[in-house]
Amino acid sequence: RIAHNHARGSTRTGELTMADVKANDVAGALMQNSYCDTKIKGIASGKGNVETGSCFDQTLPNTFRRAGAHPVSRAALPKFSASTMSHRWPTTKPGTSEYLKRGDGEKIKRGTMKKMEAPVGPPKAGAFAKRDNPPNSQFRKFYERGDLPVAVKFLGSKNVISWKVDVEKLDFHHYLPIFMDGVREKEEPYRFLAVKGVEDLLKAGGQKILPVIPQLIIPIKTALNTRDPSVVCIVVQLLQKLVVSAELVGEALVPYYRQILPILNLFKNRNNNVGDAIDYGQRKKACMGELILDTLQLFETYGGEDAFINIKYMVPTYESCINL
Repeated sequence: RIAHNHARGSTRTGELTMADVKANDVAGALMQNSYCDTKIKGIASGKGNVETGSCFDQTLPNTFRRAGAHPVSRAALPKFSASTMSHRWPTTKPGTSEYLKRGDGEKIKRGTMKKMEAPVGPPKAGAFAKRDNPPNSQFRKFYERGDLPVAVKFLGSKNVISWKVDVEKLDFHHYLPIFMDGVREKEEPYRFLAVKGVEDLLKAGGQKILPVIPQLIIPIKTALNTRDPSVVCIVVQLLQKLVVSAELVGEALVPYYRQILPILNLFKNRNNNVGDAIDYGQRKKACMGELILDTLQLFETYGGEDAFINIKYMVPTYESCINL
């Protein structure tokens, strides 16, 4: 009943609208921001992956790395002691030169004989740390093989995709998951082609998008599990476009909140605290906290009567944006 009342209530005012989401050019902003950082600010661009060396080389297949995989901890762990039937932290073994000398008894009484060792505690969880993101996406494989009907078209002000065929005639079950899998790429031209391709497909898809929703969950989850802020911000903006792309898409995403929302709940409070200063970089949409909040509000608005209660289950600190 509560969720049904939320769904029947009026939408929020003064927040992100469908027109704002559709007008947001994610791929164009990526190219513009990277150009400004490199040419104007003088920030060195990241090096290419070891597997490629250049964006024109063929990527070597790597089956031993998985995107978003849990890192192996090398920290010291407590060992089980059979005599005490408990776990005990290992202690450092004394060296051959560490023997008692004359006058060491007084030092032992004063407690100055040994240096104070830092207490050994559990290792850091690293919940916010970046995880492995190898360049082995399906999009990169298909693009280097020449199976995708796309190419970069260089214009005077911005770059666009030159489609070899009509976008509306494409098989969305085949191409949309491939382009969505390439969103986690960080090397050009793969990143631009993947992000812009998803935008063009969502813009021209219409009713073809709804049946493809189950195939999009694994690429979206894989990209979010990398926990890379630059990748997460792109995925969140594309999720906004996905929700408003066609009717009933928001409701179709509700059963998959358990795969999508855990990472959003993790970075929900990652805001830029600038105090009383002005953040002139808002147009870059690099603040994860604001993007995630807008995305959750769109999920609730277009997700039907069950959206709020499912969002609240996965993100307990979320508050409704619907005015009853």
